[in-house]
Amino acid sequence: MPPNMISLYIVAAMVGIMVFFTIAVAPTVFKVLPAEWSSKYVRSFFPKYYAFLCFACIVASLLASDALISGITFACAILFAIAQFVLTPAINKASDSKNKKRFGLLHGLSVVLNVIQLGLFIYILWPVAA
Repeated sequence: MPPNMISLYIVAAMVGIMVFFTIAVAPTVFKVLPAEWSSKYVRSFFPKYYAFLCFACIVASLLASDALISGITFACAILFAIAQFVLTPAINKASDSKNKKRFGLLHGLSVVLNVIQLGLFIYILWPVAA
């Protein structure tokens, strides 16, 4: 199998992971678990989520034969790293200090970044699906 196809499969897998988390995992965690447990779960989950997707983006970027796809996936890797090492600690700090306004702003920013990344991945896959 050509490396560029492996790159596209990785991108497709990332779309699946991101959509599954958004539609199935997050709503269920907050609906089923008590607030204290759901908070602990999310704090444990997100570093792994961001690290895995960052690594997958780097691999997809290296295997891509198209410069645009390589650039997009590498940019997404950087955004995942920023989310993991900058945004997540700031979100946790705002939550711990009960600063709802800052928490809402930072959480909203993380959601927007995630949606942008998902949109970019779909953009990459669109020609293949057509």
